[in-house]
Amino acid sequence: MTVTIDPRDLVTGLPGGPLSDCREVLAQVAERVVATWGLSPDHVSATVDEIRSPLSVLCDAVARVAAGGDPELGRLPITVPARRLLDAMRRAALDGAAAEWCAEDIVGICVAVERVQEAVDADAAQRFSSRLTGPDALQLVVEVAHDMRSPVASILFLADRLRSTQSGPLTAMQERQLGLIYSAAFGLSALAGDVIELARGGDWLVDQHTIPFSVADILRSVGDIVQPIAEEKGLTVRLTPPDADARYGYPAALNRVLLNLTTNALKFTAEGSVEVAARQRSRTRIEFSVADTGRGIPPQVMATLFDAFRQQHKPGYSFSSAGLGLAICRKLVASMGGELNVDTSDQGTRFSFELELPLASKL
Repeated sequence: MTVTIDPRDLVTGLPGGPLSDCREVLAQVAERVVATWGLSPDHVSATVDEIRSPLSVLCDAVARVAAGGDPELGRLPITVPARRLLDAMRRAALDGAAAEWCAEDIVGICVAVERVQEAVDADAAQRFSSRLTGPDALQLVVEVAHDMRSPVASILFLADRLRSTQSGPLTAMQERQLGLIYSAAFGLSALAGDVIELARGGDWLVDQHTIPFSVADILRSVGDIVQPIAEEKGLTVRLTPPDADARYGYPAALNRVLLNLTTNALKFTAEGSVEVAARQRSRTRIEFSVADTGRGIPPQVMATLFDAFRQQHKPGYSFSSAGLGLAICRKLVASMGGELNVDTSDQGTRFSFELELPLASKL
């Protein structure tokens, strides 16, 4: 459906004179944007009704720039598809060349659109920066992390459905690729969870009560998730369960720690293997460890290894500067009654911790 837009509704005048000779062409550009908005992927983020007001602001800004003035974006709502609208305006102007629009006007509009794009980017960056340094900065971080979770959860679900062959048989290469997609999405989901937990102060890291669980099942779960990563790098993952398997403890927290440590170990190991072990030290005490054959952790990194949002120490060394995973791991282990330790050399790195896990009856 074509929507007719009165140029006077979209393009206002500068004080003291007319805005620009291209205002009629600009109005036609806006009309074309509205008419085609629902036919492009851009419309997903906003309906036609929702873009009318921001489109008017952007048209006004483009016209002002075309007339030699400065763009005014004060009336532009904080959350609008401004970049998509500007892209649509640019495409509409270029498409208009075939409609025998004035070439000079089209060029002027495209140049003005670029100027407005720069202003929009600067305005968005300034607003984002203000929120980051303002009183609701923590809430903003949590909102971003929550926004990450929904699409990542969809990726995990779809990858899992495909891996289960419900959509038909897969080749060996497809299974491998899906495994990598699943592992990467799981890592993103864990990162979002780490951000949220740190923002909350870590008060909800561990359940209040212990439950019976299988240590071997935890190890197998970790192995299943990281196996595609190991295969891609040509590494071996060894799982060593304890003698007595059924225990009382916090399986979700334990799984999270071992998965994070194992993923890190695989990331920084070029050749060799990674071992995830649960060795019985006494009747009720188990030592968990994740050991790799990587290059080790540089001494300058060790001092702040468990600090969240640590700074990069050495150019060229790719150890995560955020440190969210290890910071969460240390909190989780402490909440379960243990202490996370690390030993490292140029022959490899070993993270370990001991937990008191009473024996449980049959699960």
